[in-house]
Amino acid sequence: MDQKSIQTAVTILRAGGLVVFPTETVYGLGADAGNASAVRKIFAAKERPADHPVIVHLASERQLSQWASEIPPAVEQLAERFWPGPLTLIVKRAKSVIDEVTGGQDTVGLRVPSHPVAQALLQAFGAGIAAPSANRFGRVSPTTVGHVREELGDRVDLILDGGACDVGIESTIVDVSGDTPVLLRPGRISEEEIEAVLHVPLGRLGAGSPRVSGTLAAHYAPSLPLVLASSGMLDAVVREQASRRVVAVLARRPRPSYSSATVWMVGPRDAAQFAHYLYAGLRQLDQCGCSVIIVEAPPETPDWAAVRDRLERAAVGSGAKPIAADSAVRTA
Repeated sequence: MDQKSIQTAVTILRAGGLVVFPTETVYGLGADAGNASAVRKIFAAKERPADHPVIVHLASERQLSQWASEIPPAVEQLAERFWPGPLTLIVKRAKSVIDEVTGGQDTVGLRVPSHPVAQALLQAFGAGIAAPSANRFGRVSPTTVGHVREELGDRVDLILDGGACDVGIESTIVDVSGDTPVLLRPGRISEEEIEAVLHVPLGRLGAGSPRVSGTLAAHYAPSLPLVLASSGMLDAVVREQASRRVVAVLARRPRPSYSSATVWMVGPRDAAQFAHYLYAGLRQLDQCGCSVIIVEAPPETPDWAAVRDRLERAAVGSGAKPIAADSAVRTA
């Protein structure tokens, strides 16, 4: 990414425009986080509910005091260990933080991304950039420039191309605004890694937790119905669905010779590699001419927690109807 493109992006942001930029997780739809009218453009472009907060991206943890009214030890410890990186921290907001960023709450989500293009932009801009994922609300997040163009078209002023995102799913979110740190969204940085730094167990998302990006029951959804089936039930579910639908499958094992699926894609068996591949794979299946996507459910192990979270929300968001009584089949 050349410096001229970065300066063009900075000029657009300072004028209240929208710039899409890559992070290590997914592409973000960016606006000046201190400009209320600019942030409202994000919500309009994404068709996003106004009370759904956005994450503010910073160039460095040194900017924390501009956005947080309190910086407890847990924030300092996690920032020192994981920033720059795919971790968002929920903190008590400073008085100057605008409601358009926080959804009217007394907390704000902050992150320091590690992608070199994101870092170049943030350092040149010199302030916070509000940036949810650069897609229509509730849909599959973009991990390439092509995905962004499919989603937002001419709704943005500039797209900075940084290639395919390395992580491929959204950041881990931890609420450190209260007495007990709480895991609000799993991501590449695992619960175990966070607990190893803080030396305390993390709490769980509850009724009193702040609203944050990507935690609605329906999210990350393709256009087609998406059905999750356990490994043991996968072939039976494919057979049943193929009797009345055109079936696409995303699995972690090769296609059996007897399968009646029209399309069968094999994803990586490693959790981190599968996460990198997931959204691009779902987009490809969404456009393959089938009428339902069946995904082999991830293992119930800690390393697959983030992928499992995204797929479960995608199944709900896709509007899939239950197709079997067996508990091994998970749909909306």
